[in-house]
Amino acid sequence: MLRKLLTQQTILKRSYTTAPQSFQIFDRYAKRLQKDRAASNAEESRIVDYLKDEIAARVADRFLDIKRDLDTVVDLGSGCGHIAKHVTKDMMKKLIMCDMSEKALYRDQDVKYAVSVERLQVDEEALPFPENSIEAVVSSLSLNWVNDLPGSLIQIKNSLKPDGVFLGAMFGGDTLFELRTSLQLAEMERESGVSPRVSPMADSSDMSRLLTRAGFSLPTVDVDEIQVNYPSMFELIEDLKAMGESNAVLTRRPFLKRDTLLAAASIYKELHGNSDGSIPATFQIIYLIGWKPSENTPLAKKRGSANASLKDVL
Repeated sequence: MLRKLLTQQTILKRSYTTAPQSFQIFDRYAKRLQKDRAASNAEESRIVDYLKDEIAARVADRFLDIKRDLDTVVDLGSGCGHIAKHVTKDMMKKLIMCDMSEKALYRDQDVKYAVSVERLQVDEEALPFPENSIEAVVSSLSLNWVNDLPGSLIQIKNSLKPDGVFLGAMFGGDTLFELRTSLQLAEMERESGVSPRVSPMADSSDMSRLLTRAGFSLPTVDVDEIQVNYPSMFELIEDLKAMGESNAVLTRRPFLKRDTLLAAASIYKELHGNSDGSIPATFQIIYLIGWKPSENTPLAKKRGSANASLKDVL
């Protein structure tokens, strides 16, 4: 009997060690359907473009710090064209908009932009670009829905030409912490358990390490926060749905009970509500910059090679 148990334990251990390293967290098919549904209602989805447009403007502004003439730039996870609204011919000549949702890509196909635009239906987890073929890649609020984030970053780095640049923005771990805590407390009270209602998100320190692991040189990561006020939790959830930013975690529950939802709304207002009766929603944004190494890439100085003291400077 003991020998049989030891054999079973050995089999279980071997099965565990041969498990794949890339875990599936998000339902990519469900996410594409969410984006399709959001873009299909063009009038409503344009109303809620405020958040993505604001973050895209901040990402596009970083192109002004790149002192070079860019011919073609790839916008990975472009959505309906949030980056395209904020770029000029001084930044680039052509923008290739790539998104997994064809309906999102063509929602505003009649809009004229300052630069030439090409549209491609592309999955961020499987890039079709050859190695050393792109001058720059930009991605705004798309990579936080990717399952294999290190793999996607490696694909981006490989597709860049030597000394090519990647600029990105993604939601950070403190995004919607008010909504997350309110739902968790409500579920604990009404259902004696917690389910993933808000998607897991990366931390800024994680992204710095992932850029280095992917092979980018001179990685730069900075964090910003945007707070938006809503009449109640229900308007926040409706706007997230209209943005195509609903929960897409594989282990999510399909429904949320009405009494749990009402309890969460009350907890939200009690714990985080403003004095005027509205509720705040915090969006933490992680901005990323990384360069593909080349012969011209500047190298960091060796430790101890400094010839000036910070004490003297201060």
